[in-house]
Amino acid sequence: MSSNPFAKEIDYLVDRLKRRGYMKTDAMERAFRAVPREEFVLKESRQHAYRDSPLSIGLGQTISAPHMCVIMCEGLQLYEGLKVLEIGAGSGYHAALCAEMVAPIGSKNPGQVFTVEIVDGLIAFARSNLERSGYAERVTLIHGDGGKGLPEEAPFDRIFVAAAAPDIPPPLVDQLRPGGIMLIPVGSRGFYQELMLVEKDLESKITKRRWGGVAFVPLTGEFGQ
Repeated sequence: MSSNPFAKEIDYLVDRLKRRGYMKTDAMERAFRAVPREEFVLKESRQHAYRDSPLSIGLGQTISAPHMCVIMCEGLQLYEGLKVLEIGAGSGYHAALCAEMVAPIGSKNPGQVFTVEIVDGLIAFARSNLERSGYAERVTLIHGDGGKGLPEEAPFDRIFVAAAAPDIPPPLVDQLRPGGIMLIPVGSRGFYQELMLVEKDLESKITKRRWGGVAFVPLTGEFGQ
């Protein structure tokens, strides 16, 4: 019998995400079960950690609903060895989820996740969550303007943005490796944007596809709202 007090909630949520077609791969399920979401929310929200809805993490920011995290990870087609850039670290949860997929413990070809957060007050929160949960070595947390990307570490195999931008920031397109994939919500302030899948082929040709409506907090900084 599992000693995890959230075991039933996790089982229920995994089953729901599968039935709704969000969770498609065994790798995604393994990662989702491995990362303790309850360690990435505010203490007063721990009991709601596996509710399929966004939760406030303070300072006007949220941790995305579990189904949205799964949609993003599955859409990025993550696997071991990839170099990933996240814009908008938040509490650190989504970066940890990606790290579990690209750099699982024991991997002979571990990837790396870089996550950039502009909100100063979230840096310590995200860092403590990542350290406590065992992801600090696999996730590099940077305080900065994510719309500018991270040129000193580019190019990246995958880029995803956890905040809505008015347009796709050109630096992120430039820093995407040929053959790479980017997911980014695009739209105005408010509670509806379009999730865009951006692919760069091996000849650096860009293709953009609409992936449906989403609701994210706005991207701030030079390329933000």
